[in-house]
Amino acid sequence: MRLLLLIVFNLTCLFSFAQTTILKGKIMDGNDNFSLPGATLKISDGNRFTVSDVNGNFEFLNLPAGTYTLTVDYLGYAHYSETVTVRPGQDAIEVLLSSSSRSIDEVHVMGDLARGQAKALNQQKNNSNISNIISSDQVGRFPDQNIGDALKRVPGITMQNDQGEARNIIIRGLSPELNSVTLNGDRIPSAEGDNRNVQMDLIPSDMISTIEVNKTLTPDMDADAIGGSVNLITRPVPNKQRISATLGGGYSPVREKGIYNGSVIYGNRFMDNKMGLVLSGTLQSNDFGSNNIES
Repeated sequence: MRLLLLIVFNLTCLFSFAQTTILKGKIMDGNDNFSLPGATLKISDGNRFTVSDVNGNFEFLNLPAGTYTLTVDYLGYAHYSETVTVRPGQDAIEVLLSSSSRSIDEVHVMGDLARGQAKALNQQKNNSNISNIISSDQVGRFPDQNIGDALKRVPGITMQNDQGEARNIIIRGLSPELNSVTLNGDRIPSAEGDNRNVQMDLIPSDMISTIEVNKTLTPDMDADAIGGSVNLITRPVPNKQRISATLGGGYSPVREKGIYNGSVIYGNRFMDNKMGLVLSGTLQSNDFGSNNIES
């Protein structure tokens, strides 16, 4: 009798485990197929929540097989709701969001917001710590040639300048040695041998997709920064072919020479979206000078 009960119990456990699966997918813009990070997703039954990652991917773990109502909320986009059927071994789903629009009497207003900044605001809203997130769209609104110039527009951040270039970062008034800089989560060493300062004027702004400024550290971060941590996220692989280029120029009256800036970015997916490629090149030519008058 005990042996029979044990067999029935094991079969019941195996059957129950076999019925749980993972619902995974990707959140994208319905117009240009750009990935949307920081989206809030909810499964109606069981009150399950999750947030899409920096590439727009999401997962609901240990979800019993069945039919659910999936809802997605994203700043600047219309509310999304769809009935999905979850079964073991199913492929990832794609959720396409459309921009929100609103009609006011006889005037039809269609929002065409900076989508990159909408992504940054959604990530900032869903972060568990005090942070500021800047997208490449917001950086592109200003003539910032490097990451240092872009960072000094963030509240609570000051930059130490060297020959007119924003070089060392100061977070909440603390010295640059007390702050850390990471690239896609990996620590960047200093280009100088006698300090921990990371020279922000050496990193072109065209090669960065998102700047995360964490003013308070969480347990998953390295405890080596009293002031805060800056994480630079490089451009992700787009969901379809993308080519963009920028050109700029100016004139330096001190040196009486021209200033030239240019960048080219190419991204695409190959082998049935199994391999992605992003190529980025930046050229900056600026002959610095100063009027040094001493008595």
